[in-house]
Amino acid sequence: MEIQEAKELVIKAGKEVVASGLIARTWGNISCRIDDTRFVITPSGRAYEDLTPDEIVLVSMEDLAYDGDVKPSSEKGIHAEAYKLRPEVNFVIHTHQMQASVISALGYDINTVDEESAAIIGSNVPMASYGLPGTGKLRAGVVAAIKRSDSKAVIMAHHGALCMGESYEDAFAVASRLETVCENYICKKYSELTGAVATGLETVYSYIADKFANAKFADAPKFTACNSAREGSVFNISAVNGDGSIVRIDIQSGDLVEGESAPDCAELHRAIYKKRADVNYIVHNQSPEAMAVSKTNKVMKPLLDDFAQLVGVTVRNAVFNPNNTLKTSKKVVKALKGRNGVLVANNGALCVAGSEYDATAVEMVMEKGCKTEIGNKLFGTGKAINPIETRLMRFIYLKKYSKQAKK
Repeated sequence: MEIQEAKELVIKAGKEVVASGLIARTWGNISCRIDDTRFVITPSGRAYEDLTPDEIVLVSMEDLAYDGDVKPSSEKGIHAEAYKLRPEVNFVIHTHQMQASVISALGYDINTVDEESAAIIGSNVPMASYGLPGTGKLRAGVVAAIKRSDSKAVIMAHHGALCMGESYEDAFAVASRLETVCENYICKKYSELTGAVATGLETVYSYIADKFANAKFADAPKFTACNSAREGSVFNISAVNGDGSIVRIDIQSGDLVEGESAPDCAELHRAIYKKRADVNYIVHNQSPEAMAVSKTNKVMKPLLDDFAQLVGVTVRNAVFNPNNTLKTSKKVVKALKGRNGVLVANNGALCVAGSEYDATAVEMVMEKGCKTEIGNKLFGTGKAINPIETRLMRFIYLKKYSKQAKK
């Protein structure tokens, strides 16, 4: 394939894969084979929606050399190995897709693939052993998984998936079908345990919430879910499922600046802004998976590496009582220390960051982390990532991100 044509196909694929929900923000990477010695790949840390052909990088399969100032994806070595091991493969998509990520924490292959899916992916989906992102260990694990299976998909432990195809359309079909295979695998396990048929994943979430409920957390008081944003010395707060009306509150005094009355969680948001100068946005997630986990866990340990990076090396669960806001707000703030997310008992999760864009990213990863925690409780086989590795990932991510913010 001509280089320019391949670059344009990668850009087209990036937009379509983002639109499908298989890739978000700058996570994952996409490549296209040029010939037996070269491929083009997406750059490191750039959003797919705005990519130009000049930003798609030509890379040598043999030594991973490239020209120019644009850095290719740090996982370029994995793509190179896929092309070398599979001569028929011309397109590779690496995703952090939702259901495959859930399965990635379980620690073993999927060996039961339905006939229709097997025609697209293969009869099994191998699990590649874990390695830190961008490392030779991660690459070696993927290579071993590709070698021991004829599958077009590889699940990368605690990380995501690698999907290969003869064309972009083929690779995209593999990635899409992999989500179906993983979801079916989760629902099958639920049926084995309960004897009932799961009508969807929310059935599984409810089952886990009931089975693993901790009385202290599951019976915690409910309060209004609100999102908020700092604006100088005040913050604007509005109910997630409200009429869109905004209340403005002074951060230091707690006085109402604008609006008829403050929501019952206002003191909680104010306490976070007072304590955390780095936080400008708070997003309250009450997805079924976040609600389920908030009823069960005292501490979530990272089962996914992007969770360790964006959310924290652990995520704690704290009770907030709208009838005792001062004391319980302090407990939530304490649980949030050094983290970008906290579970609030029986109320889902609060996700915080310096910008709305980043708070939304934390929310996405928190939601995926909660799905993975539920999968782990359902199967009972997963182990959290080594604490030393989670701290290293968190440190590197924050250091790298702070440097980017200064540019």
